[in-house]
Amino acid sequence: MTFTDLFENDDMKLINLLPQDGAVYYHGKILEAASADIYLAKCRDELNWEHDRAFIYGKEVVTKRKIAWYADAPVSYTYSGYTKTASVWPGFLQEIKQVVESNCGDVFNSCLCNFYSSGAEGMSWHSDAEKDLVENGVIGALSLGGERKFSFKHKQTGESLSLNLEHGSLLVMKGATQRYWLHSLPKTKKSSELRVSLTFRQMR
Repeated sequence: MTFTDLFENDDMKLINLLPQDGAVYYHGKILEAASADIYLAKCRDELNWEHDRAFIYGKEVVTKRKIAWYADAPVSYTYSGYTKTASVWPGFLQEIKQVVESNCGDVFNSCLCNFYSSGAEGMSWHSDAEKDLVENGVIGALSLGGERKFSFKHKQTGESLSLNLEHGSLLVMKGATQRYWLHSLPKTKKSSELRVSLTFRQMR
């Protein structure tokens, strides 16, 4: 049995949250609370955060949400009309990557980090299907900080579902998920806590 086969069998013990056209697995908390707290503080204080920019209906929009982009090499990544160049991993982010990889059995070469200062900041409906990403690749999203609702909606049927992402938890999206499903982080007035989402990806 190979390393990959072992984790594929582990995945079978998890429930695919999507009823069709893709696969999403929620691993729950993969970090102890103390470790998650330390990594959250490091992400907040040491990553190169900047406000995200996008072209929407021909107009430039600067988001309240901040992002930071890291990879194995200083590669470029284009989405929403902007090209961004990745920084090389800091040591602690490599540690987190290894923990995520050991839990889902996949290997990642990049990470788009998202910083939300409170529940007043979120992410509208979208799918991660940019040409720079491996088609039907895996995305492993580690959540740090305030617990938030995360939602999915099927592009054709409109069927939807939601779950709460806990501090130190891992959500894995794979297969045809990005092709058929949208996802979002709805804004909420119920949370004033900051949140960091580390979305580990497979670039071409």
